[in-house]
Amino acid sequence: MKFSVLDQAPISRGSTPKETLENSIQLAKLVETLGYTRYWVAEHHNTNGLASSAPEILIARLAAETNKIRIGSGGVLLPQYAPLKVAEMFNMLEALYPNRIDLGIGRSPGGSSTTRLALTDRLKKNLSLFPVQLEELYGFLFNDLASDHEFRTIKASPRIDTHPEMWVLGLSERGAINAANIGAGFTFGHFINPENGQKAIEKYRYKFKPSLNLEKPKVNVCVFVVCAETEKKAGELAISQDKWLLNVKNGGDTKISSSSEINKTSLSKEELDQIKENRKRAIVGTPDGVKKELEELSKKYGGVDEFLIITNIFDFKEKCNSYKLLAKVLS
Repeated sequence: MKFSVLDQAPISRGSTPKETLENSIQLAKLVETLGYTRYWVAEHHNTNGLASSAPEILIARLAAETNKIRIGSGGVLLPQYAPLKVAEMFNMLEALYPNRIDLGIGRSPGGSSTTRLALTDRLKKNLSLFPVQLEELYGFLFNDLASDHEFRTIKASPRIDTHPEMWVLGLSERGAINAANIGAGFTFGHFINPENGQKAIEKYRYKFKPSLNLEKPKVNVCVFVVCAETEKKAGELAISQDKWLLNVKNGGDTKISSSSEINKTSLSKEELDQIKENRKRAIVGTPDGVKKELEELSKKYGGVDEFLIITNIFDFKEKCNSYKLLAKVLS
């Protein structure tokens, strides 16, 4: 089983976007030395609490600062963009860092309806066209558009011999089928909604079509993890992630508060119930406990090729320590 990182570049209260992005660079360097397989960065817009709004730019910096770990997007929000433009951005990254670039693609609108209109320059794109966009993106990346396609004569630049590895992010069987139809890897977002994981992954494996991207199906599962030396400490650290998730759902301030700040306030019964529900999306505990739960989760999903670990807690040093502890016990 392999382990990788998803980084949303969450901003801790009292910190700045610049400091947060510097932390992302330091974390990528660290997890490379720890043996993690890949490091993905997310795309979010119109939020004060997440610094990664342009993953393709951050990918270039992270790849330059590391040596062998795969660097990619988790993911580029394709409905807002033209497939040719996305293909050329990632061809450029692949040309600069051969055999190290991953193109993870999401269907999310990227924010509110107004935010999405701003991203598409007021063009009201239909999300139902996502499978068509995926096929075009694949065609541009691998020079494999259908012979009767209107863009068949267009070739994405730069014209290179290697290709970024394609992944499709999803939460349902629909996302799984989209990934399977173009022969992409499938990333299931357990950290967002764990309910549909088994059916989605089963459907992906059943429907998978070999492609120039992948010969066999490949699955990774993204899950929140907070790991510490003791159960008590892990729980204390995770409360900052718990409160952040509450704020995200309620449309509040999406910067991460410290545990000490949160402990000064009282949480309502409804908030405590929601935290309990959200913990189903996370694994919190000691290294041995986390390892056991990840193994059980892998078994539930029919054997996972890899876990993408996301740790959105306040203290960056403790965040690094969580990844260190996890790497040590799982090695």
